[in-house]
Amino acid sequence: MEKMADVNAPDRPRTARYVLRRKHLLDSARRIFVEKGFHQAGMAQIAQASGIAIGQIYRDFANKEEIVAAICEANLVAWLEDEKLQAAVDRQDASAIRTWIKRIATDTPSPEDRRLMSELLAEVGRNPKIAAINLTQDVRLRRSLDSALHSLAPVALPEHRFRLADFIISAAWAMMAHCELHPGADHGALREYIADLLERELTSLATNTPATPRRTFGLGSRKCREVAESYRHSANHG
Repeated sequence: MEKMADVNAPDRPRTARYVLRRKHLLDSARRIFVEKGFHQAGMAQIAQASGIAIGQIYRDFANKEEIVAAICEANLVAWLEDEKLQAAVDRQDASAIRTWIKRIATDTPSPEDRRLMSELLAEVGRNPKIAAINLTQDVRLRRSLDSALHSLAPVALPEHRFRLADFIISAAWAMMAHCELHPGADHGALREYIADLLERELTSLATNTPATPRRTFGLGSRKCREVAESYRHSANHG
């Protein structure tokens, strides 16, 4: 039988051993967070589940929130598939860009991902470090969405793209909540409904013809522009 590598053995940063240990740790931490939640999971439990010495964990991650951030980053990269989006934008493939946007809005998270998303949402209001992680993720998501929307509708006003990005992000959270709260429901029907609404809004944005009244969800037009600009500033300087 092949002997397993010692995950606690000393190594140099970014070596193959480091990469394997980091992945194993994040996978183990992910399972603990799903089972116990962010608030109840401790570094000692993560060390026990992973078989990695707690001292070694602290050499790789300063605290539990850094582990959460790493998991969220890996999840976001896998979900966004920015390389596919960028390729579609570069070749001006409107159909592929629309498909990417609809996937973001209507994707059905796995049960494990839903638990993590629920935990993140619960912690945002009580843990400033988790709130900062969520803001970073939100900026990344909005940057990708704005790139897609700008490619489809380059003459659209920034606040209109911002409002539609709000709808897409809200739809994504709604899909998560619907799947979690109603596991036996027909999620496909909801996906189709959201996709149809989104198709109309994307056409409206591209033609600058309102599909629905131009409201700003409680924000005045000037305020909406200010919020949109603050996100763009964060994305450019984050």
